Amino acid sequence: MRRSSKVAGFSLLELLIVVVIIGMIAWIAVPRISRGARGAADSSVRANLAALRNAIDLYAAEHNGALPAQSDNSPSTFVAQLTGKTDIHGNVGSDSGVHIYGPYLLSGLPPLSIGPVSGAESVLVATTGPTADQTQQTVGWVYNSLTGDIIANCTESDETGRTYDTY
Repeated sequence: MRRSSKVAGFSLLELLIVVVIIGMIAWIAVPRISRGARGAADSSVRANLAALRNAIDLYAAEHNGALPAQSDNSPSTFVAQLTGKTDIHGNVGSDSGVHIYGPYLLSGLPPLSIGPVSGAESVLVATTGPTADQTQQTVGWVYNSLTGDIIANCTESDETGRTYDTY
């Protein structure tokens, strides 16, 4: 009596077809995934700038047109005035009867999410510009205390070719 020793399995041609199909899926999917991550960073910068600009505008509206840090051009004043409670003159304090404005940013300055200073939460306060200052390797944002303009401290470009400091 002879036993059949036929073993079930895939042929070489079937395996080759599966490998080709997986390769085609990867060829299509990988660039889309990497563009999605880059797009998320772009969206994060836009959202953080919108939050900062809204906070600056609201501060100015409640303080008779005065901008944060306009009196002394200090980064620490800028942060304190946007994250703390202020009086009508911009003095930061905790007296609930006097310091009735703010805070405008509840969790501090947002970090910059792109470029060589990614993760930086600090600000450079200037009276000109603002322009990205690549000599300031620890600064995430550049703010003009006379105009209220704020930009990302990054001259790299997004996927459309637009530099982040022009957002």
